[in-house]
Amino acid sequence: MSKVKYYYDSETLSYRKIEKKKGRKLGIVLLSIAGILLAGFLVFLVYLNLPYVETPKEKSLKRELAQMELQYELLNKKMAEAENVLSEIAERDNNLYRVYFEANPIPEEQRKAGFGGVNRYKNLEGFDNSKLIINTSKRLDVLTKQIVVQSRSLDEVSQLASEKEKLLAAIPAIQPVENEKLTRVASGYGYRTDPFTKARKFHYGMDFTAPRGTPVYASGDGVVVRADNNSTGYGNHIRIDHGYGYVSLYAHLYKYNVKKGQKVQRGDLIGFVGSTGRSEAPHLHYEIFKDGDRINPIHFYYGNLSAEEFAEMQKIAHQENQSLD
Repeated sequence: MSKVKYYYDSETLSYRKIEKKKGRKLGIVLLSIAGILLAGFLVFLVYLNLPYVETPKEKSLKRELAQMELQYELLNKKMAEAENVLSEIAERDNNLYRVYFEANPIPEEQRKAGFGGVNRYKNLEGFDNSKLIINTSKRLDVLTKQIVVQSRSLDEVSQLASEKEKLLAAIPAIQPVENEKLTRVASGYGYRTDPFTKARKFHYGMDFTAPRGTPVYASGDGVVVRADNNSTGYGNHIRIDHGYGYVSLYAHLYKYNVKKGQKVQRGDLIGFVGSTGRSEAPHLHYEIFKDGDRINPIHFYYGNLSAEEFAEMQKIAHQENQSLD
């Protein structure tokens, strides 16, 4: 049984019974329900926003992640620069170096080929930044492969350059006697009058008139394969094998300054002008062989003749005069 409550009425100077108003109880119930709903809503809001509430550790990890993304961006920029530089090197390699050394250019698809077959990046999948990491890794791998291809190409070019240098040093390229004013060209390559029979006969070399004892020089690097007088008509003569199919011959010598098997370089003194063998007067008979065939020596003086001097020598050498042997 609930207690009866009274209140003091100052107007009547008496105590009056407190009457319970109808609906008060219902209001309290509704107010309680409203409070519960409000509390639940607030709890729900807190629950929804829990992912956005960061702990100190989460903040630290987030900073590290942002730093990593920045580093990957910088790495991609550096790779872009490296790709541009490598592209320029590849262009020079194909259009300059390999052309000069007569090597086939490396196809573009070979330079920029990726990696087929097995998925090399499976272990990088499933992370928040997997796409960034995988793309960067692929780009780095392709760049590394391009560098390897280019490195091997440059090794090949270096080898070709070394061979080219040897070839250029070996090919006969200078006149075998001093002839600054071109006054010593007595007879050229082609049909000439034989000094002994007076018949028109093919002359397979060039004759340089010079006094007995005039120095004779090797026209290219090589090895002396003959220094004797055991060849009909040549008298004392020297043959130098320059490699690459080239052989030079120096005939009618007075004496030798080299011997068989000796290595010589372009410009080395190898002998002296004479008139031994089938010779009408002191001179040097000079021949060039390529793969066993005798060819015109006039094309092998680029080492010490200007364009004007070469044109003048051609004019002199083409005159059908009498040879000296």
